[in-house]
Amino acid sequence: MRFLLGVDEAGRGPLAGPVAVGVVAVPEGFDVAQEFPDIADSKKLSEKKREEFFTLLEVRVRAGDVRFVVEFEDAEMIDKEGITSSVQRALMRGVTMLAPNASSVRIQLDGALSAPHEYTQETVIHGDALIPIISLASIAAKVTRDRLMVRLATQYPFYGFEKHKGYGTQAHYEMLKKYGPCAIHRRSFIHTS
Repeated sequence: MRFLLGVDEAGRGPLAGPVAVGVVAVPEGFDVAQEFPDIADSKKLSEKKREEFFTLLEVRVRAGDVRFVVEFEDAEMIDKEGITSSVQRALMRGVTMLAPNASSVRIQLDGALSAPHEYTQETVIHGDALIPIISLASIAAKVTRDRLMVRLATQYPFYGFEKHKGYGTQAHYEMLKKYGPCAIHRRSFIHTS
């Protein structure tokens, strides 16, 4: 059987927390747009709508016709190797986990992402808005990362991660000035004036 994989990332820009890469696999011919009506880029959906799509994704996983994985690279690796290399490392792990046999899959990726060269692949600018399986990967990455940031907020309670998920909001910058960075901050991303 041949499979189609969709790939997208979430959390490229935050000041704290990991970057997440979502990889979704469906059998070739599976109609993602029909099975996930009105799916869209995770950034254009409300949190409630993303959670609804994620729940539906989990239902389809239990039914056995969809698989997905979300791979992370942490702040320390982002500071050490840069965001692009970190995304690529997580992407390679996720793709090879879901599709160890390159000859049986075709991959669609968002933006400037690329899979290992042995895979048949297509990179689509704004793919998260245009290609349903990439939208689904975007939602998987965003929801999984957001849930992690909510859990991390209990470990690092001063920063409000449960609200802004590590992005550089005014409140987040104020807490950084007050408390300094914590273990999950990307030091290379923090620019205070």
